[in-house]
Amino acid sequence: MSSEHEVAITTGCCIVGGGPAGLMLGYLLARSGVEVVVVEKHADFHRDFRGDTVHPSTLQVLDELGLLDDFLSLPHSELREFHGMVGRRLMRAADFRHVPGRCKFIAIMPQWDFLNFIAERARRLPGFRLVMKAEATDLLASGTRISGIRAKTPEGTLTIDAELVVAADGRHSVLRRRSGLPSIELGASIDILWLRISRAPNDPAVLLAYVAAGGILVAINCGTYYQCGYLIRKGSFDAVRAAGLEALRERLAALMPILAGRVGELRSWDDVKLLAVTVDRLRTWHRPGLLCIGDAAHAMSPVGGVGVNLAIQDAVAAANRLAIPLRRHAVSTTDLAAVQARRELPTRLTQGTQVMLQRRIFDRVLAAEKSFTDAHWLVRVLAAIPIFPLLLARIFGVGFRPEHVARNITVDEHDCVGASQPTMMGTTFTP
Repeated sequence: MSSEHEVAITTGCCIVGGGPAGLMLGYLLARSGVEVVVVEKHADFHRDFRGDTVHPSTLQVLDELGLLDDFLSLPHSELREFHGMVGRRLMRAADFRHVPGRCKFIAIMPQWDFLNFIAERARRLPGFRLVMKAEATDLLASGTRISGIRAKTPEGTLTIDAELVVAADGRHSVLRRRSGLPSIELGASIDILWLRISRAPNDPAVLLAYVAAGGILVAINCGTYYQCGYLIRKGSFDAVRAAGLEALRERLAALMPILAGRVGELRSWDDVKLLAVTVDRLRTWHRPGLLCIGDAAHAMSPVGGVGVNLAIQDAVAAANRLAIPLRRHAVSTTDLAAVQARRELPTRLTQGTQVMLQRRIFDRVLAAEKSFTDAHWLVRVLAAIPIFPLLLARIFGVGFRPEHVARNITVDEHDCVGASQPTMMGTTFTP
């Protein structure tokens, strides 16, 4: 490729991945006076069947940043309770009305609205740059230290030299693979089929999980439609597809009878998206010059919808620890290890809870053909314990170690105005 199509950027921190973890970390660091470049391989954030739940702990972070009121002015719905229909019995599984913090609910909105909101606020900061349509392909190294990334763009090759590279590019992270960091596979026995079915105004407003022998369906109220997650046994999608779309429609209608007249909205398999569930985590989240956060460090099960929540918590913890060293150009391996030390225990506990629910309940329900006595009995016992809905809401709504924005890392706005922009060398690059 000719030199006029090669561009180089020098910055303090390069974040790969414009998801919740990457954009929140970019915003927090730029707010703290650090030069940041965030690269995102897509042209926009508009993709279906991403996590559309914003949990109380994330809402608390937005409140601490002074962004909550503006955020809640966006169209959204609020989930205060989670119910399960187990057979013919309706049970309250989680009650968020007693969690700590200002917001005692889960806000439900399309994730692209959340990401656009954070990106728009971040762009107001002079040290922040968001580069869309830039796909990271490799890590750059100087000796044993990671010194940047290489990315491809429609205009050509983009090279970013940075004091710190943060991999926030999800469970299929390219940088994670390139880093050589070993991972621990915790195992997943389920996959999920995501689909969208319209919702009538008089339909139940609460989030419901429908549980019957051989099937589990979660229906998230997104206003005019339900975002539905249909659990299947790991690796069984080919068999589900071979049985035919009509068989899937019939199964969904049997689990959630109010959908009986609407399952025909699934006109082809293009309307059904497979999420191959992975639950794993890196043994070590970092190398000199590189830190992994969010799903790039620990792929979460969709159980509880906590993936976004954990990613945001990682971003806050990373900003709290790294903002000052980045401003001083003195990020050490000790600093990176401290981020992992802060976030590893909550990750382990959350994944442990997810795997326990998967093995004790989901696997037994999905394996049952006519009844699921063991799992049914366990669900009924847990639902009968008054504290259980409060405990589950605390675990999945707030987490085991919620993070708070450190006040000592923020640069006054008038000081931030003078912050330098990332240095660019080249001729054809369009941010």
